[in-house]
Amino acid sequence: MKRHFFLSDDLDELEQVERDLEAAGVSTPQIHVLSEDDAGVQSHRLNDVEAVLRKDVVHGTERGAVIGVIGAAIVLAAAWATGIAATVTWVPPVFLAVIVLGFCTWEGGLIGIQEPHSDFKRFTEDLRAGRHVLFVDVSTAQEDILRRIASTHPKLTAAGEGPAAPGWFVSCRTRIETMMKGTAWRHQ
Repeated sequence: MKRHFFLSDDLDELEQVERDLEAAGVSTPQIHVLSEDDAGVQSHRLNDVEAVLRKDVVHGTERGAVIGVIGAAIVLAAAWATGIAATVTWVPPVFLAVIVLGFCTWEGGLIGIQEPHSDFKRFTEDLRAGRHVLFVDVSTAQEDILRRIASTHPKLTAAGEGPAAPGWFVSCRTRIETMMKGTAWRHQ
């Protein structure tokens, strides 16, 4: 899958684009709108980006975990090299290594929550200027659908491409959403 980014000043236009894409077979979990106008996005019933995904929490946590693994390895290597593990047992060094790993992972997440998501940093100025970012994750088979629909909306400006969410993840979200809509319909 590939992610296509578009910019627009008009939420009404983005609402129509989302409807057109869904009518052509692109599922709602494949379509997202990133905007600083959360109320406008919600009133237009657009699929917005969850707050946690706007920040670089996942990437920061991953970086912290890598640093934590290195730190834990250093603790264990130091315990082995100094002979502490042979005299005291391996329990305290292993416990300290686990604490180092956990702390670094946690701290990485805290650092990441303070930064915009790495995929969205390039749109910071556009968002501040009041524009909205539409991004659509499409399979190779859906590329033509997206191109055709985007060409019928002149207020939509192509803003590049990037890596998409994995296909299995989008498929799972689509199934869950379909199931939730079916359950909500039966309860009304």
